[in-house]
Amino acid sequence: MENILSILVFFPAIAGLLGFVVDKDSARAYGITVAAIEFLLSVWLWFSFDTANAGMQFVELIPIIPDFGISYYLGVDGISLFIILMATLMTLIGMMSMSITENIKNMIITLLFLEMTMVGVFVALDAIIFYLFWELSLVPMLYIIGAWGGPLRVYAAVKFFLYTFTGSLIMLVGMLFVAYVYHNLTGVWSFAITDWYALVLPVNYQLWLFAAFFVGFAIKVPMFPFHTWLPYAHGQAPTIGSVILAAVLLKMGTYGFVRFSLPMFPDASVLSIMPIAALSIIMIIYTAMVAYAQKDMKQVIAYSSVSHMGIIMLGIFAMNAEGISGSVFQMLSHGIVSGALFMLVGVIYDRRHTKLMSEFGGLASVMPKYAVIFGIMLMASVGLPLTIGFVGEFLVLLGFYQVSPVLTVLAGTSIIIGAIYMLSVYKSSFFGPVTNEENKSLKDLNSKETWSLVPLVLIVVWLGVYPKPILAPIDNSVKAMLTFMDEKAITQEAKDMIKVPESTNGREVK
Repeated sequence: MENILSILVFFPAIAGLLGFVVDKDSARAYGITVAAIEFLLSVWLWFSFDTANAGMQFVELIPIIPDFGISYYLGVDGISLFIILMATLMTLIGMMSMSITENIKNMIITLLFLEMTMVGVFVALDAIIFYLFWELSLVPMLYIIGAWGGPLRVYAAVKFFLYTFTGSLIMLVGMLFVAYVYHNLTGVWSFAITDWYALVLPVNYQLWLFAAFFVGFAIKVPMFPFHTWLPYAHGQAPTIGSVILAAVLLKMGTYGFVRFSLPMFPDASVLSIMPIAALSIIMIIYTAMVAYAQKDMKQVIAYSSVSHMGIIMLGIFAMNAEGISGSVFQMLSHGIVSGALFMLVGVIYDRRHTKLMSEFGGLASVMPKYAVIFGIMLMASVGLPLTIGFVGEFLVLLGFYQVSPVLTVLAGTSIIIGAIYMLSVYKSSFFGPVTNEENKSLKDLNSKETWSLVPLVLIVVWLGVYPKPILAPIDNSVKAMLTFMDEKAITQEAKDMIKVPESTNGREVK
């Protein structure tokens, strides 16, 4: 199918516009149908993808403003392919499980526009197009939090917007400077990321530009100390908002580091390994301890999400195939598992209208199906072997061990802390006697909730047992990127730290 990427990007937006004429009573069915078609298109993209090719595929290139080198430039490789697949899957699952009834039509339209921006970020190969989708993604999420959130929704929405928008503006300055440097060196303007890859910049330039991109990406991740907007956003957002935020939007930041920072600024990336590792380990351990102190079940999951994003950051800056491939895989794992956990918290909130763990106890005897699925997702979250959570974390720690065994051991403690607070949540909420009378009459998962959660359980087990179909294409693109980074690096220190794989199935990054 020609122009499959354009169809993936704009189909949800066109369907969203048509959604204005859809009857309110049919809005949910309409949204689920559109999201299902979008997911099937992304599955078709996967099956049509040449897994042996490490470069960009399904490329679309149309000049928009040729004089300034701005083009409609799209493409996917093994790094972005599965993030797109996860984005379409979690949008579909989120719509299927959604319990919102107030202004449901507006919510469906908003989610479809949000899906357009998310897919657009992961396929854009022109910096301006990337930036447009990046910024546009703020608007639907701002509306979701502000219109359907909790009592502090306006504060949470504004804080989310101001943090991310400020970081994006600093990133834009960096993008404009890269384009200016490219113009000075070549005599032509270009905002194509693949053209920028060819730039060999002095180390001092790399450091300043790395810092500009770092601010934009780090706030989105969010890295410590830029993380304070996330607990508010999660705490006040409706369940569907938390699912999409945790599963997809946070991955824009980590994806940005892999797509921009590493291949464009290899020397600066190597010089930043230890500072970023220090921030990541603080992020991992500190937020895990904060999660343990929470009384609200949703806040536990929110802080746990930040802690796991620290693991992803650590792997990205391992500068070897194990670490970076593990990080990209962990992006998928974190998206599926944290999204499912937020959905599960939403299930109990819909029944009890509280998220305080003190209000629960003995739920396993009242809601056995719910307890089993929650338990599986909880085990995946703490990295139990044979679940999806183990694969990414193991590869990340294996990769970063080659950089610093001591820091890897410190990062590994997060798994122990994570197991402590997650099992504590499970024990207090699901075991023991049912002490609250209101809990004795709770209904177990209904068919809508079951159909939403069971596919995620199957994915968690399948990719935990057999991750090769996902890991192999990711690994090919990561190895090609590392080979390119080594060839481009200026300093010997960078060449020593970047671990070039012995064999690469395609050396082209473009």
